[in-house]
Amino acid sequence: MGFQIANEPEADKVLDQYPFAVVVGMMLDQQYGMEHAFRGGWKVLSRFGTLEPAAIAAAEPEAFKELCSRPPAIHRFPGSMAARLQELAALVDSRYAGDVTRLWTEPATGKELFKRVQELPGFGKQKAQIFVALLAKQLGVRPEGWEAVAGDYALDGYRSVADVVDAASLQKVREFKQQKKAAAKGA
Repeated sequence: MGFQIANEPEADKVLDQYPFAVVVGMMLDQQYGMEHAFRGGWKVLSRFGTLEPAAIAAAEPEAFKELCSRPPAIHRFPGSMAARLQELAALVDSRYAGDVTRLWTEPATGKELFKRVQELPGFGKQKAQIFVALLAKQLGVRPEGWEAVAGDYALDGYRSVADVVDAASLQKVREFKQQKKAAAKGA
């Protein structure tokens, strides 16, 4: 079936074809709509011509920032996210020889996977938990103990981008997040 997170067929196709685009989307999923964040890899590929981590890491920072800032920008904070994307690409290039799938194919345990994900720029505890759940639910990456490190994001339901498989589930996740925000505000 493939990804249906970006809610844009061409962008979802990029997520299917380029694993690095999935990591980029997760990185950009911060103070920005989920579907827009997961269009980031598609925008970079369309403008830059490649999603190869080595090429992105080596790009001239100001030129790359400008490319990421062109409307529609890759994020509502395109400058800082362009820099973070280059940092992410450099890490993937140096640590995994440019093959981002090694991030999740090599770990034997959920703990090890979680630790690796948390080492990525912009991936705190919650984002790492969500990404581990996304890998498990949408790509079948389920090393022993993944549920424990993913926490509630491993559960069935509509809690995060890990549960987005179509427009209807995107809306349910959005509603869940709004309910959580309202409950926290009321507390």
